[in-house]
Amino acid sequence: MVEWNGFFPSLCIAVDAESYGRNNDRGQTEVQHDLPRLLDRAARGAGLDRTEWLIQRKGDEQLAVRRQDGTDPRLVDDYIRYLAAELREHNARRVPTARLRLRAVIHQGLVAPADNGFAGTAVVVTARLLSARPLYDALADHPGSDLVLLLSDDVFRSLVAGGHTTLSPEDFAPVPVEVKEYRGAAWLHVPGRGAPAAAHPPVTEGTQEPADPATRGRPEPTESEADRDRRTAPSVPGPGFDQQFRAAELKVTNVNGSVDARGAVFGFGSPRG
Repeated sequence: MVEWNGFFPSLCIAVDAESYGRNNDRGQTEVQHDLPRLLDRAARGAGLDRTEWLIQRKGDEQLAVRRQDGTDPRLVDDYIRYLAAELREHNARRVPTARLRLRAVIHQGLVAPADNGFAGTAVVVTARLLSARPLYDALADHPGSDLVLLLSDDVFRSLVAGGHTTLSPEDFAPVPVEVKEYRGAAWLHVPGRGAPAAAHPPVTEGTQEPADPATRGRPEPTESEADRDRRTAPSVPGPGFDQQFRAAELKVTNVNGSVDARGAVFGFGSPRG
C-alpha cells in the first residue's frame, strides 16, 4: 500500500453513470454493485493495481487518485480501452434500458488525502470537467457508445500530443468547458469512434479556429489563375474600363431585323474620365 503524506503529483480519474437518478431503488443498487467491479476488472486488464489508488465513492460516481509513477500513459490508453470493452460485454447481456453508460475524466496535478476526501485544485478541476456539458452531449449524441472520455488540456498535451499513447491527437476534439468558476479547454474522445464530429472546438484569442475533424488531412483547394486575377484586380482607377455598373450611363441600341453576330462580343462598360 502506497503511503500518502502531503501533496503528490497525481492523476485524477473520475467516472459518472448516465441517468442514475432515473433508476428505481433496485436499479440504483445494481449500478453501485456493478460499477466498482467493472472498474477493477478494467484496471487488472491494463496491468494496473487499484489497491494502490485512493478512491472516493459516491453512489454512481467514483473519484480515484493515483500517484504519477511513469505508467501514466497506460491509464489514458489501456485502462480506458479495457473499460470500454468491459462495458460492452456487460451491456450485451442487458436490455437497452438497463445499460450502464459512463462519462470519464482524467486530469493531473498535486493532490493530498484530507479528512473528508481529497485536497488540491486538481480535484476541483476534475469535478468541473465531469460536469462539463460537452461530455453529456457526447454520450447523448452517440447512443451506441457506452463510454465517453474527457481529458484535461494538461493530460492531453503531455500524454497524447506528446506521443506516449497509441491514441493520436486526431482521435480527440477540443471543447470548451465552463462550469461554475472554471473556464478552460479539454479534449473529447469516444472510444471506438474517435473525435466526435459534433464537438465545438474552443477558439482562443490569437489562434486560428481548429479545423473540422471531417476535413483534417485534406489538401487546401488550389486557386485558379482566373480566380486569382479577379481577387487581385485593382480597385483604383486605371486605363480602359472599370467594373462598376452605372445605370444612368447605360445606352441601349435597338436593332430591327436579323444581325450576323458570328465572332462578335457584346458587353457594356463605363469609360473613365
